[in-house]
Amino acid sequence: MSTFDFTKAISPCIKALPQSGLAKFLEITASNPDIVPLSVGEPDFDVPAKVREATIESILAGKSSYTSTLGLLELRKAIADDTFNNYGVAYDPQTEIMVTVGVSEALYVVLRTFLAEGDEIIIPEPCYVANKACIILAGAKPISVETYLENKFVPTIDDLEKAVTPATKAILLGYPNNPTGAIMTREQIKEIGDWALRHNLIIISDELYAHLTYGQNRHTMFTSFPEFRDRTIVLNGFSKAYAMTGLRLGYITAPAKAIAAINQIHQHVVLCPNATAQYGAIAALRHCREDVSSMVREYDERRKIMIDGFKKMNVPLYSPEGAFYVFPCIKETGLSSMDFVEKLLEEEEVLVIPGSIFGDCGEGFIRCSYAYSQENLKIALERIGRFINKYRK
Repeated sequence: MSTFDFTKAISPCIKALPQSGLAKFLEITASNPDIVPLSVGEPDFDVPAKVREATIESILAGKSSYTSTLGLLELRKAIADDTFNNYGVAYDPQTEIMVTVGVSEALYVVLRTFLAEGDEIIIPEPCYVANKACIILAGAKPISVETYLENKFVPTIDDLEKAVTPATKAILLGYPNNPTGAIMTREQIKEIGDWALRHNLIIISDELYAHLTYGQNRHTMFTSFPEFRDRTIVLNGFSKAYAMTGLRLGYITAPAKAIAAINQIHQHVVLCPNATAQYGAIAALRHCREDVSSMVREYDERRKIMIDGFKKMNVPLYSPEGAFYVFPCIKETGLSSMDFVEKLLEEEEVLVIPGSIFGDCGEGFIRCSYAYSQENLKIALERIGRFINKYRK
């Protein structure tokens, strides 16, 4: 009896995909309860009570039917209100908002809709690990632009200009940033938007961590500049700010013609988002602003612990102003990012993420999540400090 070999049948496009890198470390965390993790980008807070109540009530009421492919209109209206109230940007909930199965789906369907073979898209790195993979799946070519600690991990116009070619169709940005915790100022957004306008590029802005900024910093939505609105697609969602990771809901705000085009893929791939989660998301937007503020206050305390801890180690560090990550430089140990992570895990049972999986310029850095308790962070910092002192050159 012959056995079919599926490995020979795999599409060349799939074979070309870079490995996620994160999956390996998530499995390690799950398999060893003694590990002190700083690895997962997932809030450690419970889903807000109002969200839980709304999801349960929807199930008890039998609200489990298909929704509109764009998502419940009531949810889209809540997204429109939230966007306007926070950022002063108005979107038509009927035609300019689509609810998706997490921002992961939003990212994929947007790239698949607007990129084709031969197109290039600029991606400042370090960046979210799925960005490059989704671009390759769309048949396009990712063009990496390195960012640096010295520039607070925001791309310069000079570096962007060097990367643009006649084949460049779009730029994909993610701020507040995973993995660096960097944000863009209003002035930087204006400068990059003007540059994109001069080159007639689509702007895709992943703003999932928009609510997670600290101190006097407030997120500026790309489309708060009216001149960029007609060329900008904004991705956002509920996973990070509302601790709703497993409910898998994201959304896209964009001009109506863009939403209509994206829906051509969305309706065939997922038909519609999870109905139960959508009712929870309505409650999140309508009733859970204080829950978000409370989480942000706690994240800020943890952020300060991380900054202070690495500064005491004399480790070069950009003090993050958004998201819930720090991205310290570990080059002085002489270890690669991957070697550092593996040895730290083996010798001190602390798990962090190698910066190299977020792009080549992430080599020499590690990502540490502070979506963990203060006690967990202090234990991890003590062990990391001991480890760095051992290997410091």
